[in-house]
Amino acid sequence: MAETHVLFVEDDDVIREATQLALERDGFLVTAAPDGLTGLERFRADRPDIALLDVMVPGLDGVSLCRRIRDESTVPVIMLSARADSIDVVLGLEAGADDYVTKPFDGAVLVARIRAVLRRFGHASGPGGRAGEAAAEEPDGGVLRFGDLEVDPEGMEVRKGGRRVALTPTEMRLLLEFSAAPGTVLSRDRLLERVWEYGWGGDTRVVDVHVQRLRGKIGQDRIETVRGFGYKLKG
Repeated sequence: MAETHVLFVEDDDVIREATQLALERDGFLVTAAPDGLTGLERFRADRPDIALLDVMVPGLDGVSLCRRIRDESTVPVIMLSARADSIDVVLGLEAGADDYVTKPFDGAVLVARIRAVLRRFGHASGPGGRAGEAAAEEPDGGVLRFGDLEVDPEGMEVRKGGRRVALTPTEMRLLLEFSAAPGTVLSRDRLLERVWEYGWGGDTRVVDVHVQRLRGKIGQDRIETVRGFGYKLKG
C-alpha cells in the first residue's frame, strides 16, 4: 500500500520538525515547507494526498494558500490555528478547508483527524436510506432528484439544471447526508458526527460554513435553516 503523502506548511521550526517526525512514525510521507510560497511550489510539484496549512505563515498566508490550492484541486485541506475563536478559522473554512485543528495539538489527535478526512475522501458511496425517512424521486440508476438538482450517490456526481456541479468530497458527503433524508431536519451535531466523524461536541462553525459553501453551488434556497435545530434539504 502506498504511503499517504502529506504537505505540511508551518513556519515554526520546532513545531514543523516535531510534527513531521510524529507523522512519519505513523507511516505518512511528509513534505514540509516553512512558508506559503514554498508550500504552493511543493504542492504543484508533489501533488500530495492531503495538506496541513498553518494559518499564520509568511509569504503567502495559510488562508490564501488554501484558496490557491482549492482553485487547482479538491485535495483535502486541514487548517492549523493557534486560536479556536479566531476569525482565521472561519476564513480558512470559507477558503475551502475541510477541517481545522487548534494549536497546540496532540499528535494522536492530528493523526486521527487526518485519517477521518481521508476516509471521507475515499468514501465510494453515500449513506443509505433510513427507516421512517422520506425518499427522493429516483428517476434512473439510483439518481436522486430534487427539482432541478440531481444527486448520483454511486457515481458521486451532482448536476443542477443538467450541468455538472463541482463539489469537494466534504461538500459531497454533506449533500449525501441531506439527500438521504430530504425534508428531515438534521442537527449540526448529527452532521458533525456523520460527516466529520466527531463523536463528541465539535465546532459547529465547520458545519455552518460548509452549508453556506454548498448552498452557493446547488442553490441558496435548496437547504433550509431551521432555527434552533439545524438544516434540511427541500424535496
